[in-house]
Amino acid sequence: MSTILDAVLDPAGRVDRVVCLADLATSVEQVSATTPMTEIDRVFRADQQLRSLVVQEGGAYFLLTREQVEFTLTGRLGYGRGLHARSTAIQMVSENSFALPGRMILANAAQRILELPEGNRYRDVLVLTDDGPRVVSVSQIFERLSADFRYASLHDSLTGLPNRRHLEESGAAAIGGTGDMARVAVLYIDLDGFKAINDTFGHQAGDEILIGFAERLRHIVRPTDVLARQGGDEFAVLLIDVDEGELLAIADLVVLGASVPFVCDGHLLHVTASVGVAMAGDVAAERELTQLDALLRHADGAMLKAKQSGKRQVARLDGHGEAAPIVRNALIRRRLPEAFETRAFSLRYQPQMDLASGDCSAVEALLRWTDPVLGAVSPAEFIPIMELSGDIHRIGERVINEVCAQARRWLDSGTPRRIAVNVSPLQLAARTIVPELVEALHRHGVPAYLIQVEITEGAAITDLPRAVGQLQQLRDAGISIALDDYGTGFSSLSLLRSLPLTTVKIDKTFIDNIDSAPSDALLVGGIIDTAHALGLKVTAEGVERESQRRLLRDLGCDTVQGYLISRPVAPKDLS
Repeated sequence: MSTILDAVLDPAGRVDRVVCLADLATSVEQVSATTPMTEIDRVFRADQQLRSLVVQEGGAYFLLTREQVEFTLTGRLGYGRGLHARSTAIQMVSENSFALPGRMILANAAQRILELPEGNRYRDVLVLTDDGPRVVSVSQIFERLSADFRYASLHDSLTGLPNRRHLEESGAAAIGGTGDMARVAVLYIDLDGFKAINDTFGHQAGDEILIGFAERLRHIVRPTDVLARQGGDEFAVLLIDVDEGELLAIADLVVLGASVPFVCDGHLLHVTASVGVAMAGDVAAERELTQLDALLRHADGAMLKAKQSGKRQVARLDGHGEAAPIVRNALIRRRLPEAFETRAFSLRYQPQMDLASGDCSAVEALLRWTDPVLGAVSPAEFIPIMELSGDIHRIGERVINEVCAQARRWLDSGTPRRIAVNVSPLQLAARTIVPELVEALHRHGVPAYLIQVEITEGAAITDLPRAVGQLQQLRDAGISIALDDYGTGFSSLSLLRSLPLTTVKIDKTFIDNIDSAPSDALLVGGIIDTAHALGLKVTAEGVERESQRRLLRDLGCDTVQGYLISRPVAPKDLS
């Protein structure tokens, strides 16, 4: 199974074709099997840049590297050249000579290399193509995979546009480089009627509309603007050095551009766009928000105003109470102390299904908060605020204690379940997680194998040596470690190899379209193959359809979780 990481992208960012070993490999000089060793030595001496030769014997090819030749000729107490004066090229070939077919995709090649004995993993690889033998270095293969993982984590695989993370990174740099914040603005765009088309004509038609609309947006925005897909049918544009008139003119073009029907499989499909606009001058400073986040939230609120006003229009918040969603965070901060006092937080458990056996004896603990004033508050809202306030340590300790207590209750009832618990980067940074978790295990008499710690990539790489040390202590205590949301950050093979992991969890954004977007399925298959090559288990998050589950099983995924299996539920509701 190939992946989007092994794909050449067209100018729009979409998948063009699969990249194989042959695309990275370069031609190499060939010599016959009977070529004297003295001649081989002369060739390498004449060209100091030459790394290797290919030895041909009949229809077979073998790689002979400079390293092998120099090692042989300088060995045996300095008598190597004398001892091998009459040797031929084929006699110098290593018995561990390694070759791969040129059509093999990079992820599979990396897996094969990792399966080699450690001493053979770093040699150049002989690549056999229809046009003859070629050679590629191991570092080229892994550097390309790492770069493509990075690219995939910053771009939407369907439209090729930058994603939210890319917008945050490039947007912060763009805003930081402007001399006039008053001329910075954001458009927030949502397609009206998109869900009805998805439900009526299917996901393929929906995908065609998203791709087509993204292409229209590319022609509307200016070259200096940052265009991104936020997810689903939502898009955002960051505009630098723009006045109010220019901003509204671009927003009007977006509305007009969306109103032109899309042609899908012979049908004319109609959607419209609601656009929210915000200029930097519209937005009051928020201590917890970056300038870009504040602009995005303000423009998002304006987009909702456009929808509520009848859709297919441009809206802007007037500043008289309409920015309420933006100040919600301040209210959350004020409600947190009472939430702790009244123990308003609770845990829900989402089962994980073993795809081989159908067993659901593993769950993930998820924190929930329902407030009498705010209603249900998403963890995506209150966790970042807790991290800023320092309350994350208090809630983290409570969660660990309750998870261990629940594990004990299930153990006593004869239905033991392994529970995964999320750990904040600040808990790792404070070095509190190991003593707190080990002490809670002892206090409740829970075997360590019933607990799994989940960390995010950000938590791991903020201070890698410190993270590795603490995670290794947890592993030594018998606790398993999962890397959560894999693919959304600075994903790399080196990170997977550096951390003492047992499991990789593929982020929901990579799973959403695997049953309708071949490129997403290719990407997920590559991640699964790579993780397995490193001895790791793989869990897919956000599985909502049976077709996703079947495809993930066929791709070799170990476990899945999502609404298809079960929503997060109270302990008493688990069968």
